[in-house]
Formats: sequence, structure tokens, C-alpha cells
Amino acid sequence: QVQLVESGGGLVQAGGSLRLSCAASGRTFSNYVIGWFRQTPGKEREFLAAINWSGVTTVTSDSVKGRFTISRDNNKNTVYLQMNSLKPEDTAVYYCTATPRRGLRWPRAPDEYDYWGQGTQVTVSS
Repeated sequence: QVQLVESGGGLVQAGGSLRLSCAASGRTFSNYVIGWFRQTPGKEREFLAAINWSGVTTVTSDSVKGRFTISRDNNKNTVYLQMNSLKPEDTAVYYCTATPRRGLRWPRAPDEYDYWGQGTQVTVSS
């Protein structure tokens, strides 16, 4: 059974940085896409970035491009989201998610992903 466990959230001042981790277990992820979303109360989950587990290709939402970077460590079965220049509007619950790769198009909608972590809270103070 696939398990995704996020960590690294917390409270940070505006302009600061955080690195979120997503530890994946339960199967081989060689043909999977691992993504990061975030959600604030009353809003839909927002796609941030995704990475192809078997390769080095990534995609990042324009809303966070230049500030957020996704990467992976296959030896540790872990995907990271490095977040720099954080803003108060980045405050949200951040989720790690996974799905088998289906076709060439990057999945960007929540319902395109099969597995989700429990989320980690990120709070950016002004």
C-alpha cells in the first residue's frame, strides 16, 4: 500500500525558506509522478510542482516558479519541495501526492492523483 508522509512544515517569517519532504513507501515508484499541492480553507487544492520519479523532468506552476523547486532523492525514496522567498499568501496545508504516469501530459488536477499524504502546515508570518 502506498504511503506518503510529509514533513518540514512550520512557522517562518516572510522572506524565509522551508524545505518540505515527502517520504514515499509501499511500492516501486519508477513509473510514477510525485506532486505537491497546497490548500487553504474554502479553496480548491492548488497544483505547485511535480516530478517524474524515473527521470529528472519536472514541472512547476507559474504561480511559484522561481521560488519553489521540486527534487528527489531516489536512495531515500523522498521528494522535496524547496520553498524560498516565502510570502504570507503561501500559508496553507501542503500535500504530497502520487500517481502512475499516464501519457505525456503532466497531471495538474487533484483528481488525477491516486495517493495523498496527510499534509503539513506551512505558516508564513508578515
